[in-house]
Amino acid sequence: MAAVFLDIEKAYDTMWREAELLPVQQGKWVTVRDRSSRGSKKHSSVPITITNRFAPLSETPTENSVDCALVIGDSITRNVKIGTPANIVTCLPGARAPDIKANLKVLGNANRKFSKIVIHVGTNDVRLRQSEITKINIKEVFELASTMSGTVICSGPLPVRRSDEIVSRLSSFNGWLSMWCPQNNIEFIDNWKSFWGKPDLLKRDGIHPSWDGAALLSSNLAHSLRDKT
Repeated sequence: MAAVFLDIEKAYDTMWREAELLPVQQGKWVTVRDRSSRGSKKHSSVPITITNRFAPLSETPTENSVDCALVIGDSITRNVKIGTPANIVTCLPGARAPDIKANLKVLGNANRKFSKIVIHVGTNDVRLRQSEITKINIKEVFELASTMSGTVICSGPLPVRRSDEIVSRLSSFNGWLSMWCPQNNIEFIDNWKSFWGKPDLLKRDGIHPSWDGAALLSSNLAHSLRDKT
């Protein structure tokens, strides 16, 4: 089993070094420990359940599923930690909106229901430079999520440090989400405001949150989950 975890960690390390993230594939659930123990004593080694690009959601724990909140997103959510054990954090590296939709469909086909669903996606979609198609895909994801939970929450994108074009597209996307979500009974978490002008909240790649950034994102999500009933 230790060898399996090591292989998975090596796979993730390779992915973080690449500028472009890979499409999502499906495989099996794995439970890994917080890797913060390698370099910092600030973060506890609390086990979190995530999916990697090999993992299907069909094997998510079924105990009290209707009472669980699901947080699902791309690699931005990799180090997100929500305190309550009734929350499931599912990270799909490289995921775009259609990948999130496909994984939610697996759960829907298994009649899974959740108390709340938080979705963080869009950064990889924006790179395709197809804004109208991205909007359609995003709408479909949230429409599907709404059939699985009475409370659906959108976690907005982070202001990445990349090319001016990508930053502009993400800013526009964030603005659209901030208007579209309330109009469709979806809570919107404006992470852009929380992260803007704070470069230390992102890693050197300018995309993924640093430990402090992951803590802030976790706090934003946890606050939203507490407020929505």
